[in-house]
Amino acid sequence: MTEPSKLVYMSAKQVAEYLDLNEKKVYAMANDRILPATKVTGKWLFPKILIDRWVMDSCHSGMLSDRMHITGSDDPLLSMLVSRLMTQIGKSDLISYSSTGSRLGLDLLSRGYADVCTLHWGSVDERNIRHPALLKGYPNHQQWVMIHGYTRQQGLMMRTEMHHRCQEEDQIISLPWRWVDRQAGAGSQQHLEHWLMKQGAALTHINANVTAYSERELAGFIARGDADIGFGCQSVAMESGLSFVPLITESFDFVMPQGIYFRRQLQHLFDMISSSQTRQLAASLGGYDLTDCGKLLWNPS
Repeated sequence: MTEPSKLVYMSAKQVAEYLDLNEKKVYAMANDRILPATKVTGKWLFPKILIDRWVMDSCHSGMLSDRMHITGSDDPLLSMLVSRLMTQIGKSDLISYSSTGSRLGLDLLSRGYADVCTLHWGSVDERNIRHPALLKGYPNHQQWVMIHGYTRQQGLMMRTEMHHRCQEEDQIISLPWRWVDRQAGAGSQQHLEHWLMKQGAALTHINANVTAYSERELAGFIARGDADIGFGCQSVAMESGLSFVPLITESFDFVMPQGIYFRRQLQHLFDMISSSQTRQLAASLGGYDLTDCGKLLWNPS
């Protein structure tokens, strides 16, 4: 038998031996979604890294329940809120946020390296199709839920003196401007490619001379004059003193294993998002709508 330490996915029998449980009990816990597992062609598979994480979380009412790591899509409002929440929590808990882009964030969530992933993969009108379709590409998506965060305005950002030349969408691509790309798998890059497709164009039709790995890095390239135009969110354009042409109202959502939803850190975060102070902050940043924050959007069951 393969050593457990070398396994990526385990069978029910291997999990039973690993955890010293009855095999029927393993099946029952998988069906009740207590154990992290996924069914492939009718057979249960158990990602070992998530089994180990489940064991660790079960120790002493949750050894790791005093910390939560958020990854995925970049957002300035969320970054501010996590910093404020850490100030309130003090030394009792840890909540952290690292922006990696939507796809890498989901990869990290799937492997158990993150507790929550944020994503924006489609407009509000397309969210109920695009977001679940993206999640279903991951083997353990059946253990996940998706919760609404807020909506944001996404579009083109550029320096103020160039704004008057961006009023007609179909003319923008023909302008000899230097574009900022986002990394592959970022939601903003997905939006850019989709917008180009609607214009009958592709990435090869624009002069993308630099790649940014966050919203603020993209804005910095433009503000410094290293590039001319890029696809991002309104709040980043405003804080960087750039002009903005809105093109999409997108849904910025949170994905997590079902058990994580009840973590006190996440509930504190959703409470903070729904507060009047955060609504004022979001209004000053620009482009946000916090309606329906915390609403369940998708549950595979």
